[in-house]
Amino acid sequence: MTHRTRVLFADLLNLPRGKYVATSLADGGKVGFARGLFGVTFDRDLIPVPGAGVLEGIPDVDLHLDAARRSSWQDGTDIALGTLHVHGEVFGLCPRGRLKQAVADWKAQGLTPMIGLEMEAYVFEQDESGAWVPYDTPGAFVYGTGPQNDPAGLFDVIWEAAQRAGLPLESLNGEYDSGQFELTLCFDDALKACDDAFLFRTMAREIAFDLGLMLTFLPKPVPERGGSGLHVNFSLVDETGSNVIAPDGALSEVAKQAMAGLIAHHEALAGLLAVTTNSYDRLGPASMAGYWANWAEDHRLVTTRCSTASPKSARLEHRMADCAANPYLAVAAILQAALLGMKTKLELQPAEDMDGLENTRETRHTPDDLGAALDALEADTDLCAAVGEDLCAAMIVLKRDEIARLEGKSTDEVRAFYLPFV
Repeated sequence: MTHRTRVLFADLLNLPRGKYVATSLADGGKVGFARGLFGVTFDRDLIPVPGAGVLEGIPDVDLHLDAARRSSWQDGTDIALGTLHVHGEVFGLCPRGRLKQAVADWKAQGLTPMIGLEMEAYVFEQDESGAWVPYDTPGAFVYGTGPQNDPAGLFDVIWEAAQRAGLPLESLNGEYDSGQFELTLCFDDALKACDDAFLFRTMAREIAFDLGLMLTFLPKPVPERGGSGLHVNFSLVDETGSNVIAPDGALSEVAKQAMAGLIAHHEALAGLLAVTTNSYDRLGPASMAGYWANWAEDHRLVTTRCSTASPKSARLEHRMADCAANPYLAVAAILQAALLGMKTKLELQPAEDMDGLENTRETRHTPDDLGAALDALEADTDLCAAVGEDLCAAMIVLKRDEIARLEGKSTDEVRAFYLPFV
């Protein structure tokens, strides 16, 4: 029997902010928070982030709740998601609100985005001294399943909890390195796909904690092992319900222009998709991360990989992001960059036809660090305007402060800073 409601939203740091409230209070349709939480850093300092109201008395922001409730993985609890509002208008720093706007902008063109998210993560356990070390998975291998890959049965528990919570998993499997896993959710409309991803990530980390483990989505938690990404797959459906990416088995003009937009805004996108200093330990040449400003058909060493084998399931896959990024914001940024390409009818460059390991035709790539990525974002006024100038300005201030806090820290110190949260 439900006796409380957990109201939740994801902030700019991708932390699951919320409250447990009496269900009768949630039924009122909105719950208040202090707007200054958008100026709170990972280490709980309060800084004057634009829009957070830190220097204006830390006023309120209201979470306007969806009418429908979500099932929970916690007994006696349901979940209410919502969109943040100030004075009756959508709050400019609300990532969910910016995703809704991106979807509306595409719908104004007669197209509806459909999204599928693939997440990658590592599991850590504590050694005898209490230090967090990579999960001991003897015999693990890529695309592995069963006890050799997951001796504690963590993902058996996660799968069952996801079923109870109505979170539609497509697949779970061992990823490239030992202790690393891929977690793929089903395709759905953009808002529901991101809601599902936000809740799944929250649930999975909480279940791991209950079992004495740490599930981390940090992009590069183990320096000598592979990185973990967030692959954003998307298609576009017209008013008849038809997928317009490759209706005749070849890329449509809309798909080509969308990819051209992603490539044109490649450097700036990093400021919204790779949002920790650790992210740039993952992004580099000769990797399956989205480093180069390029594209190709069914090629895992490019940033935008397309699949046109089936007109119904054709899609574009953007591979730069990692799960430290807020999923609503990451998807909104990708959709807006793609829409800019379509609106301006950008011409798509030739496909990458080299191996991507030792040879590439492309020379443009992601910035070398978070600071340079924020500079690129700030300079890309078209992308900032599309995603939301207020939100981009807030991210730039928040993340530049984060860079300053971590300056001079060792790799291990940086990892320790992020691990509890990411």
